[in-house]
Amino acid sequence: MNLETLPARISGAAENMATDFLLLQRYPRAVPRFRHYGWRGPAFTFGYSQKIAFVREALAKVEPPFELCRRATGGGIVDHRDDWTFALVIPRGHPLEELRATQSYREVHEALAAALRAQGVAAVTKPCIDEPASDGAAAGPAGVCFQRAEIYDVVHERTGEKIAGAAQKRNKHGLLFQGSLWRPAAASGGAIVDWDRFEADFVARLAVTLGGEAQPTPWPDFHEDELSGLVDQYSATEWTEYR
Repeated sequence: MNLETLPARISGAAENMATDFLLLQRYPRAVPRFRHYGWRGPAFTFGYSQKIAFVREALAKVEPPFELCRRATGGGIVDHRDDWTFALVIPRGHPLEELRATQSYREVHEALAAALRAQGVAAVTKPCIDEPASDGAAAGPAGVCFQRAEIYDVVHERTGEKIAGAAQKRNKHGLLFQGSLWRPAAASGGAIVDWDRFEADFVARLAVTLGGEAQPTPWPDFHEDELSGLVDQYSATEWTEYR
C-alpha cells in the first residue's frame, strides 16, 4: 500500500491541529498519508489529557508572544519554535495500525532515526524505560517533550539527548501520529542536516515500512466550512482550558 505525501504548508497552531484531525476523519481514500508542515510563528502544543494549569506553569518563563493549542493526541508539551513537524495517518485495518501503540511508535521512529543516521547524526530509538535515579529523581519533568525521553523516542546515541518524539490518537477511522523532531538536538554532535534530503529519505523509508512507495498527492478538497469550524474549535478558550 503506497504512502500518499501531501504538499507542505505553513499555518497557525489551531489550523495545523485542525488539519491533522481532519485528515484522520475525512480523507477520501483509505491509504496512509503523510504531511510535513511549518508554523506561522512561535507555538507550543500540548496533549489532550494535560491540565492547563500545569501547561501554563511549565511555560511561565517563555517570553511571549506565542500560540498555545491543545492537541487531539496525547503526549506532553511540545515546543515548535525550532522543530521539524509531521503528521502520519494510517487507515483502519492497515497492519501498522493494528500493532500495539508502542510498536507502531517504534516502527515510525526507526525510519526517522535511519534517515538521520544517513547524514551522520548518531540517532537511535530508546530501547527501554529509564530506571529511577538513586535519589528517586526522574530523568526530566514528565509532560514536557524534549526534556525527558520515553521508550522508542529517538535519542542521540552518545549523549542520550532526545531528538524526536510523537503522540497518537486512535479511533474508528485509523491512527493519527503527530511527530516532532527538535533540530538543535539533531545538530548537537556537530552534524549539518540537509532537511530536504532528510524529508525525502524519511518518507521513502516510511513508505517501505508501510509496504509500498511514496506517492506525491495533491491536497484533497475539504469542505471549507468543516475546516474553518475545526479551526474555531481548536482556537476556542473552551478547548484550550478543557481540563
